Amino acid sequence: MGEFVRLEVEAGVGTIRLDRPPVNALNNQLQRELAEAAEEAADRDDIRAVILYGGEKTFAGGADIKEMSAKSYVEINKFGAELQTSLAAIAELPKPTVAAVTGYALGGGLELAMTADRRIVGDNVKVGQPEIQLGIIPGAGGTQRLTRLVGPSKAKDMVYTGRFVKAEEALAIGLVDEVVAPDEVYAAAHKWAAQFAGGPAMALKAAKAAIDGGQDLDLRNALKLETQLFTALWATEDQTVGMESFLEHGPGKAEFRGK
Repeated sequence: MGEFVRLEVEAGVGTIRLDRPPVNALNNQLQRELAEAAEEAADRDDIRAVILYGGEKTFAGGADIKEMSAKSYVEINKFGAELQTSLAAIAELPKPTVAAVTGYALGGGLELAMTADRRIVGDNVKVGQPEIQLGIIPGAGGTQRLTRLVGPSKAKDMVYTGRFVKAEEALAIGLVDEVVAPDEVYAAAHKWAAQFAGGPAMALKAAKAAIDGGQDLDLRNALKLETQLFTALWATEDQTVGMESFLEHGPGKAEFRGK
């Protein structure tokens, strides 16, 4: 457990909790602790799904500008690479992930939220990539993950202007997936994550690898990847359990072992 990031586990669901008041600014230490929490969550068999959460007031207000502004060109090169690596550790978690977003998710905060498979936000949330107002551009996925979620035209509008986007618009353009009352954000995220607590862990891992990996390939090679991941599941216990249960009891009654 780090100073600014905690990994809490309950009934198969892990919560990676940011706790660096007042706005969970992403400094060097927090980003390292994020990567460590992601690695632990990936390795633990008792965690089947993961929630990213910044607390009741705000998800993450962005990078620590005071710390960042003091860096030299050499130092910012190292920082940028480490930040990408930290967020990649979240994005590459081989388990379902959901960001529970309250208050603000700006700059690096939105980039962190976009590493999740799903984003659930409060109806008063504001998100954005305001880096252009500092004379820079997003450097932790804001030009790439954002484009893949909303398309190049809408991504350019957000990045060029640096404007804040409210929850309703974010939902309409596909940047977030669900909007709820502010005090229901974590509960809604937990409900989504909890459905995988007893699920087929190896099949979920394969599904995520196929979907994410296929986006970087042409269709022919993406289909080959899908076939490889599909057939590999015949080496798992869950495939045997799932099919035997289906034949004996019908769909939806298998008790998976996650192996």
